[in-house]
Amino acid sequence: MRSSALAVPLIQRRYWFIALGIAAAAALILLWMGRPPICTCGTVKLWTGAVQSAENSQHLSDWYTPSHIIHGFLFYLLGWLFLRGNPAGDRLLAAVAIEAGWELLENSEYIIDRYREATMALGYNGDSVINSMADIGWMTLGFLFARRAPLWLTIAVAVSFELLTLWTIRDNLTLNVLMLVAPVDAIRAWQSGA
Repeated sequence: MRSSALAVPLIQRRYWFIALGIAAAAALILLWMGRPPICTCGTVKLWTGAVQSAENSQHLSDWYTPSHIIHGFLFYLLGWLFLRGNPAGDRLLAAVAIEAGWELLENSEYIIDRYREATMALGYNGDSVINSMADIGWMTLGFLFARRAPLWLTIAVAVSFELLTLWTIRDNLTLNVLMLVAPVDAIRAWQSGA
């Protein structure tokens, strides 16, 4: 007997092509905005773990990758809540469009400046295009995971990611959003190690 996770229907190929088109459009807009295609260091790394570094948010993955995977979990939930009657491909496209929109907003001068003044990202200069595209990919992976995994497992992974990054770099998705929207001086001091 097949498990219910394996019985989840595949997302039709045309949706994947449209999702790639959305990501490609975002990449072109980011280039037009002046974002570097790759790290200005001239390399592309699978992982970089230095948070307070010019290479953070420049490569394929970093300590903020778990946040993008959690975006996928959350966007899957939003699709389930608001687009439940639509095909899964519609929900995927909505998730990719939201993440692509975030990548554009996140790399605007306004948000870059906001990160610098309100969060621990004092030297943040925005993402490279390859990092933004990887972030969209990581979100998509999170969306697909949430689509197939039991709810309890998705929640456990999200909480684990939040606790791991909180412990490792004193930051996570929850704190990132809080500090971007309503900065707390005590949290900023704790994040900086003061």
